[in-house]
Amino acid sequence: MAGFKRTAPWLTMAAAPPRANGRALDDLLFLCHRIPYPPDKGDKIRSFAMLRHLSRSWRVHLGCFVDDPTDWQHVDALRRYCARLCCLPLVKSRATLRSALGLWRGTSLGEAYFRDPVLAAWTGDVLRKVRPRAAFLYSSVMAQYLADAGPLRPDRVVMDFVDVDSDKWRQYAASARGPARWLYRRESRRLLEAERRIALWAEASVLVSPAEAELFRRLAPAAAGRIHAVSNGIDHAFFAPAPGLPDPFAPGERALVFTGAMDYRPNIDAVTWFAHDVFPSIRAAHAAARFVVVGSNPAPEVRRLAGLPGLRVTGRVPDVRPYLAHAAVAVAPLRLARGLQNKVLEAMAMGCAVVTTPQGLEGIDAQPGRDLLVAATAPRLAEMAGGLLADPKAARAMGEAARRRILEGYGWADKLAAVAGLLSG
Repeated sequence: MAGFKRTAPWLTMAAAPPRANGRALDDLLFLCHRIPYPPDKGDKIRSFAMLRHLSRSWRVHLGCFVDDPTDWQHVDALRRYCARLCCLPLVKSRATLRSALGLWRGTSLGEAYFRDPVLAAWTGDVLRKVRPRAAFLYSSVMAQYLADAGPLRPDRVVMDFVDVDSDKWRQYAASARGPARWLYRRESRRLLEAERRIALWAEASVLVSPAEAELFRRLAPAAAGRIHAVSNGIDHAFFAPAPGLPDPFAPGERALVFTGAMDYRPNIDAVTWFAHDVFPSIRAAHAAARFVVVGSNPAPEVRRLAGLPGLRVTGRVPDVRPYLAHAAVAVAPLRLARGLQNKVLEAMAMGCAVVTTPQGLEGIDAQPGRDLLVAATAPRLAEMAGGLLADPKAARAMGEAARRRILEGYGWADKLAAVAGLLSG
């Protein structure tokens, strides 16, 4: 394996073949665009849940990228789930340069961004020497490592698109101007071409909600029969109301909390819109109101919000649960969202009253007005959030209803069993 080594850290290792009930497990190639641990953000929550579940019935060979240097400390945690492991650094400056080459080569920028000869060599080695019976691909950009595998391609390939990324870039283009608008339109077209090709050769394509699955069936009708919806679950034992969680707010503060990775464009758009167009009227009516943005890697425009009255930007925190447990309201004012929002599920599981937009509700089976509140405009969002601040009893009742809904319908077991069934055929 020395041929794969390069100066940046990486890891590959082999273990004795796992057994289940005395039976040797079949081999599974698992490729993921980001290390699936720790499960502290949307894509990693889903990918880790898949990995952990599949490792119980498959001998997993995991290849992935590490794009956050702080995640290298978590590589060892993956050993228990994998027979073979390859974690490669994704240096953003180099990846951005590769993505620019995608313009010349006619591919999507995303595919070029995640194209890596070392991972390609490692994947080829696994295909030749292990001959895995199945493959699970997480994110469309990882399909390129099997697209040209020919007879070495595993018998069954499940592609977890999660969201229809091409439509996300279409949304970006609609709100952009100048060269950015052209670039986003191009990325939308190229990604859709790739998504359609992948859906034709993968045995099954999975998306995170019925709405996303139906959208993709319309966009890729030739593969409609192979497209399935498998929504996220939530660890409702971990995300649960608990009196022992410390209060991160000052005495008397009434916090409206947003959680999420704050270098992700839909989250940036959500908090800047809420801070400028929604929160001022809430604060005018409720002097104790505070808008608290909780999440890692805040972009410059997010950091600047901390200069506004009543605004706080925390950056990365070790645990979001105290912020949700002591929030007056959780807000998810998303306008560019795709798929299912884990931030909404987590807040509901914590028994917190949630105010969101129709985009934030997509894919979540919850009843507006009982389990959460939904509004599409800034004035209505302000009215709903302000109403919950003014009536803590109603906010508590809504939080309790939200928690019940999570317990009823959002365990992981049935959702993960569906993916396992697709892999086994």
